[in-house]
Amino acid sequence: MRLGLMIGATLLGIGAAEAAEDALARYRGVSRVLVLSAPDAADPNLAAQRAILAKAAPGVRERDLVTLEAIGDTPEAHRLRGALGLPGGTFRVVLVGKDGGAKRTDSSPLAAGALFDTIDAMPMRRDERRR
Repeated sequence: MRLGLMIGATLLGIGAAEAAEDALARYRGVSRVLVLSAPDAADPNLAAQRAILAKAAPGVRERDLVTLEAIGDTPEAHRLRGALGLPGGTFRVVLVGKDGGAKRTDSSPLAAGALFDTIDAMPMRRDERRR
């Protein structure tokens, strides 16, 4: 996969890291992204994180939070994991800010309160709340 990404990136005249990062580029400046990475769709941590997010939907919307999933061994999952340097065989949840930087990475489901506290402490979010 990485070789294919590198070859494709070379043909386009961009580096492999830039091509992998492209998986998140469309959200930069627009949305925060919560990436859920799991080895397969049956992962219990994945199910728990989905349930947490479903219960917290109003807070998720209020904070311009989009959820992306890197599940299994698909090219899209590899691209997301590559952009964030995540392993493929374990559960991870990563909060990516509107600036495109990873703000928090956890290996177990992230409680809505902890997620929202992290977001609400970000300078861009504080500015949004003032407006």
